[in-house]
Amino acid sequence: MQRRAPLLLALAALAVASGAHGQGRPRGGPWGGGRPYANPSAIVAAEIAFNRLAQEKGQWTAFREFAAEDAVMFVPQPVNARGWLKGRANPPASVRWQPGAVWMSCDGSLALSKGAWQRPDGSTGYFTTIWRRNKKDAYEWILDQGDALAQPLDTPDMIAGTVADCDAARRGPPPGGGKVKFAPAAPGPLAPGASGGGASLDGTLSYAYSVGPDNGRTLTVSLRKNGAMEQVLDSRVAPGPAS
Repeated sequence: MQRRAPLLLALAALAVASGAHGQGRPRGGPWGGGRPYANPSAIVAAEIAFNRLAQEKGQWTAFREFAAEDAVMFVPQPVNARGWLKGRANPPASVRWQPGAVWMSCDGSLALSKGAWQRPDGSTGYFTTIWRRNKKDAYEWILDQGDALAQPLDTPDMIAGTVADCDAARRGPPPGGGKVKFAPAAPGPLAPGASGGGASLDGTLSYAYSVGPDNGRTLTVSLRKNGAMEQVLDSRVAPGPAS
């Protein structure tokens, strides 16, 4: 992964107001009194807070702070993020990034963000990040990846937010007496040739990644729309040497 200043856009401002680090849904559980609840602006808030911490405290400090215990990143081989980041010194200046679009499951338990990053050396690229809501109702990233681009991404006038369609059969309380279970996404073996993925608690957003022996990788994300799962992301990164 290579990463990424907040966009001072209307949606971003609303996201910050809703509470940084992913807070942003009413009490009563993700089903919100019998109905699922999704809030893409909470992911914008998390991205802004993530980027701000990177600028203030350091790049890898921010990545550690926002990473889930089972988070996966690519360097370019897949690694457990917490393990790779432990004790790692911050670079003198952090990469900066701006979210451009968010896709979220109907129940808000899982989301994808995509946007642009800029390094201090002038290089640019894109990022894609999978966010999972934890037991404290905050969002943590569980997969982060991206690549360099010859030309920077266009900056959108507004950050787009897309929410999955809600399956009528899933609109009641979740199984297990209404208790939400946060099963960690299986990262797979953290070595060349690894694969893994996961899905939202309601099954309306899913992702899968695979890494070849040459460290080339793919990441696909699907969202429930019009009664079926539709692919919203197909990211492919060329092979690269292990770091």
